[in-house]
Amino acid sequence: MIWSTACPDWAERIVAGRPLIPGKPLFPNEASAALDVFKALHIVDAPGRPTFGQAGEPWVFDFVEAVFGAYDAENGERLINEFFLCVAKKNGKSTIAAGIMLTALIRNWRDSNELIIVAPTIKAADNSFKPAADMVRANPDLNAAEDGPLHIQDHLRTITHLGTKATLRILAADTGTVAGNKAAFVLVDELWEFGSKKNADAMMREAAGGRVARPEGFLISITTQSDAPPAGVFKDKLEYARQVRDGEVEDKKFLPVIYEFPQSMIESEAYLAPENYFVTNPYIGRTEWGRRWIEDELAKEKAKGPETRNVFLAKHLNVEIGLNLRSNRWAGADHWGDAADEELSSLRHYEALDRLLERSEVVVVGIDGGGLDDLFGLNVLGREPTEVEVKFEIDGVATMRRMKRWLSWSHAWCHKGVMERRKSIATKLRDIQAAGELTILDSPLGDVATIIEHITRIKEMGLLGGVAVDASGLGEMEDALDEIEVTQEAGLLVAAPQGGWMMSSIKGAERRLASGLLKHSGGPLMNWCVPNLKIEPTATGIRATKQSAGDAKIDPAMAMFNAVTLMARNPVAKPVFDADKWIASYG
Repeated sequence: MIWSTACPDWAERIVAGRPLIPGKPLFPNEASAALDVFKALHIVDAPGRPTFGQAGEPWVFDFVEAVFGAYDAENGERLINEFFLCVAKKNGKSTIAAGIMLTALIRNWRDSNELIIVAPTIKAADNSFKPAADMVRANPDLNAAEDGPLHIQDHLRTITHLGTKATLRILAADTGTVAGNKAAFVLVDELWEFGSKKNADAMMREAAGGRVARPEGFLISITTQSDAPPAGVFKDKLEYARQVRDGEVEDKKFLPVIYEFPQSMIESEAYLAPENYFVTNPYIGRTEWGRRWIEDELAKEKAKGPETRNVFLAKHLNVEIGLNLRSNRWAGADHWGDAADEELSSLRHYEALDRLLERSEVVVVGIDGGGLDDLFGLNVLGREPTEVEVKFEIDGVATMRRMKRWLSWSHAWCHKGVMERRKSIATKLRDIQAAGELTILDSPLGDVATIIEHITRIKEMGLLGGVAVDASGLGEMEDALDEIEVTQEAGLLVAAPQGGWMMSSIKGAERRLASGLLKHSGGPLMNWCVPNLKIEPTATGIRATKQSAGDAKIDPAMAMFNAVTLMARNPVAKPVFDADKWIASYG
């Protein structure tokens, strides 16, 4: 049997209101039988208590058919066994989850099988259990109290099938009850909330481990967008789902269904138009009251400020929080994603640094760091020797200049205590560490020693044009720089202007990014820090600060601005003193 779970034309399909699931169910009889069960379940919190068959939407039925229609009853194996559904809030997500798992419990044939819904918190677990229990109570043919097969235990958040003794349990991840489960059927509700949880990846593997011995099982992740830039297991799953959907990765056992706006609609802000709300709201978006509700609520959130507005956009329009959402963002953020250097971004982190040094005629270093509760940021900025053509307009007249391109590479350090004090970003920091761009230290002085090693290497290569630092809080770094003769007296140490005086560097960097004259090595560190920048007006200009206090780290970005300050002065590399050459020349 040949099939694909890719949907490369999803952008055209979603705008046209067409199905996002490619093809028909692999086993139509299984799909039809399960859909009959699903459609008979009552949606108790809807007016009139309609069944799914009466009030459900085609996109829901498509998803249910895909899940259950992937089961090969003859061989007892589900050919597509993992599903990912990302849709905006208020589209019946939790009710759909309850209906799918009840259908699985009713259709299950294995005695004493285990089915679980994993929710991030106790409150979320209660929210998942209630619609499932209500569906059973609303149907006399199901409720054991009326001679049906399903027995409800509210205090245990458990529904038992009296015929097979199989159980559907709703578990709260924050109680530690997920460990040791052997569930064949697993549904993870609100996957985005697991993105910030410690050890979430191990917990997910534990929850889904039962499928190894039960090939008829499945794993379904249902979620909205995150209220912060995606992190941890949610970020990994979302990125993988997009790759499978787009056909970049072939995985016939994984089916992604993502209700999100095409990138062109994000860039043009077409997602803000009420007539487009249906794109990520397949249930409420096409109704007049649904569009009006979103429009009214969005207007209220807009008045509260950009942060709350962005959370609303993430939840109710499924717009990922990232580089393009903050109205007071650094203008360079709009160009950051496109400014990754093709060669440098294809290399491993330290290999990219090696190549940057090989391609540069002069290199400057920017440093910015705070205390043990902060990151210590390093930026290495190189200037290529060859000029490139840059086209631009002056008063509507096209012109061209030849200029040298800059190459940027960043790294950061933090003390291990940050992981405890800033738990909300601990998962994000681990992601960056896994990419090699962050070093988590046991010793608070390890950052200085490593930074000095980098500067020494650049100096010995005859490339160093200087080091730019935030003079305040320099501490032991100044002493360490003295030891390698990087001092103000030697013309190699510069105190970069801070606050409003940094405006020229901020503006200069964004102009170079937009024109292609500033390229970088890519990676998650600066992809996180750049959107954390907030630009504030001052009495005489602008200054860069954090989007929110505490957790929005920007130190590596500030280190880059420090480096830009120095590189803008057109430095020349200080040559390395060669004693043998001096003796040969002067005797």
